[in-house]
Amino acid sequence: MPQNTEAGPGATEPAGGATTAKKRSKIPLIVAVLVLVAVAIFAWRHYAGWVSTDDAEIEGYIYPISARVPGHVIRVPVENTQYVQKGTVLVQLDPTDYRVALDRAKARLANAEAGARAAEVGVPITSINTMSQVHSATADVASARAGIEAAEKQFDAAEARLSQAEANNVTAQDNLHRYGQLVGKNEISRQEYDEAVQAARATAALVAAAQATAAAAQQGVAQARSRLADAQAKLRFAQTRPQQLREIRARSDAAAATVQADEAAVQQAELNLQYTTIVSPVDGIVGKRTAVPGQNVQAGQALMAVVPTEQIWVTANFKETQLRNMRVGQKANIHVDTYDRDYSGYVDGIAGATGVQFSLLPPENATGNYVKVVQRIPVRILFDRGQDPHHLLRVGMSVEPHVRVK
Repeated sequence: MPQNTEAGPGATEPAGGATTAKKRSKIPLIVAVLVLVAVAIFAWRHYAGWVSTDDAEIEGYIYPISARVPGHVIRVPVENTQYVQKGTVLVQLDPTDYRVALDRAKARLANAEAGARAAEVGVPITSINTMSQVHSATADVASARAGIEAAEKQFDAAEARLSQAEANNVTAQDNLHRYGQLVGKNEISRQEYDEAVQAARATAALVAAAQATAAAAQQGVAQARSRLADAQAKLRFAQTRPQQLREIRARSDAAAATVQADEAAVQQAELNLQYTTIVSPVDGIVGKRTAVPGQNVQAGQALMAVVPTEQIWVTANFKETQLRNMRVGQKANIHVDTYDRDYSGYVDGIAGATGVQFSLLPPENATGNYVKVVQRIPVRILFDRGQDPHHLLRVGMSVEPHVRVK
């Protein structure tokens, strides 16, 4: 039988509808694939911009507390794990000996200051006396020299008068001798002879007086020279007064130096007294306490340690291949294993050498046994401020820092 080949307008619709349905069912799959690819690319770019390491820990300065002076421990008011603030008394040494030493030093200082004041007062007095004595002695020398000149002139005048008197006496004696011969021959009167006798006696007396005057004048010259010698001796003594003044000034300077030394001794005694009270230098937690009351300690002996809770950072030992794009100031995310908590921070510095170079025995690569090993370089990471208000972090905790390098 012939088949009916006519077909209505919708004879081909079943096949076309299936194809369209298949295409429509693939669109969500394609979209999902595209989304997955985009997410993968985004995740790759995101995580490729971060570097991390598990070789990291929290570090901080541990302040050792030691005695600065020897002493006897009388009080230790803190315990291990106790939180203390800066200035809190940690150990109290017996201050009695140091109070006594301070009083003794103050007494020595007072004595030295009194001696210095006395020496200082003596300097201007000695200076004035020295100048006065020098001027007076100089004037006495000049006066003595003038006295010698006057005495020598008087002596010269006395010798001249003596010479004149002797000459007159010689004439009078000659006249007396001649008149004696004439009176015997009655050639002159007795009165003339008597006058010659009186004249001879008078001239002889004048000679004796002139001789006495000359002797007195000579004695005056000797006395004037003696006064000059005495004045010169006094001048020489007065001229030594400047050396004595320098000695007195040196004593005054020595006394002032002694005062300074005693002042330093007082300051040291005051410091030693202060050192008997040992206080915390920072806010932190006490640890490794060994000090107990009744213990005798020496200067420099360790008594305990204080670990600050604020001055902490992370030291992360990154592989050298991870530092290609790392720079100071880059942001960091710090995961603390203890609390399973993240903190924000930033890169503060990169060490100048690898970790092994700071070791006690760094490797020597020139021995012929060199094996290339990826080295680690310490990186210092600081926490952002206000990250730990309850002081939860402790030095030595393990952390895992992530640094954004891109």
